Amino acid sequence: EAMRGYGALLRNLRGERFMGKYDRRMELAPRDVVARAIDSEMKAYGDDHVFLDVTHKDPEETRRHFPNIYRKCLSLGIDITKDYIPVAPAAHYLCGGIAVDTNGESSIRHLYAVGECSRTGLHGGNRLASNSLIEAVVYADAAARHAREAISHIELRKDVPQWNDEGTSHPEEMVLITQSIREVNQIMGAYVGIVRSNLRLDRAWNRLDILYEETEKLFKCSKASREICELRNMINVGYLIMRQARERRESRGLHFTLDYPPVK
Repeated sequence: EAMRGYGALLRNLRGERFMGKYDRRMELAPRDVVARAIDSEMKAYGDDHVFLDVTHKDPEETRRHFPNIYRKCLSLGIDITKDYIPVAPAAHYLCGGIAVDTNGESSIRHLYAVGECSRTGLHGGNRLASNSLIEAVVYADAAARHAREAISHIELRKDVPQWNDEGTSHPEEMVLITQSIREVNQIMGAYVGIVRSNLRLDRAWNRLDILYEETEKLFKCSKASREICELRNMINVGYLIMRQARERRESRGLHFTLDYPPVK
């Protein structure tokens, strides 16, 4: 992001600048616009990245402005003053999540959600840069104050029974879980990412159905572990994101669907 502001250029793998096809502001367009343009360019050619180019800038100035990026890329054999930098969009912030009130409390009484998992509503459909940290601090403080007051009026239950895992065993092959986690990531990234469509969402839903059935079967005969519980949670969150996306009949902010392009 900072490098785009510095004057970096975006190029596809053929060395061509492409932002002019998507926005008149070129590389200085908003983050969501640039991310969609990169995604579109990658999908059009089947590439897994594009390039960020600062080779036209003064080398010493580049090293001074971006010492960490320079050192990191150099450790990977890339001299950013001479070479293009491979880049691709990645999950960064979700304008969605668990809906909460101004105290950070969810619809389940005394259950709070703050940080990246929380949907406060402050950002609308597209967060402005640098606002998420302030949001997290403010809502964490509000949640702590509210919880401290609420806990003095409730009775804590201590007679919760132990988890009964009789008849289960540890999975013989952890690869069954790790591979499924990898597949969920791939499905969500490819079909439910920056640019969505009903066709992509339907395909993702069908793929996730298979993983759901396999995971539930494994869960019922396995001792509970962090890995398998996280996998089940990932699949459930995937379903929730896709269900909401399928119900959307518009593109708004970073929630973009090809079936309902933004009204200009």
